[in-house]
Order: sequence, then C-alpha cells, then structure tokens
Amino acid sequence: MRPYGRLRKRAEFLAVRQGEKRRGRLFLLEVLERGDGGEPRVGFTVTKKVGNAVTRNRIRRRLKEAVRTHAAGDTADGNDYVIVGRRDILDVPFGALKAELSRRISRKP
Repeated sequence: MRPYGRLRKRAEFLAVRQGEKRRGRLFLLEVLERGDGGEPRVGFTVTKKVGNAVTRNRIRRRLKEAVRTHAAGDTADGNDYVIVGRRDILDVPFGALKAELSRRISRKP
C-alpha cells in the first residue's frame, strides 16, 4: 500500500479539471500531471445529481477504500487525480470497483 496525499481545496479540484479525462461507467477520472515529482494526490467528489447525502457519502466511502486498499499503488508521482463517482458504484461488487479503478488510473485498456 503506497501513501498518497489528498486534494482538499476547491482551487486544487478546479486545476485538475484542465487535465486529461478518463470516462467510465462507474466514475469519471480526471488526471493532471503537476510535474513536480511529489507524492500523488487524490480527491473524491460526488455530485448532488447522484442522490441524497447518505447515498453520496456511501459512494465516496467505497471510492476512498478502493483507492486505499488497491489502487494507490497504481498512481504516478507528480500527478493529481479527481474521481467523480456515479450511482452505479453502489451496485457493483467491491472487487469489480477496485479492478476498474486500478485499470483507469494505470491507463490500461
């Protein structure tokens, strides 16, 4: 398990929007190469369109755990990642979520 930083400020999230977008059924992954070689940073967001606060928090918690236990090793130094969760995350098995997240982050087809 590799350590990673967190994106917390709105300006950091907005900066990552200028980077590459990798769309998927379960989530949208936005990637920005900072170029400083520092530790990778990850931010999580779920829009209000997805559901109420309970639903959004469940999605966010599943994403955080999938990154913590599995996908953090696939992140590259000097990159920022924003994961925008979708409602389908609640319906897939956790193993499938981890595999999809790892695949998107490491950019395997």
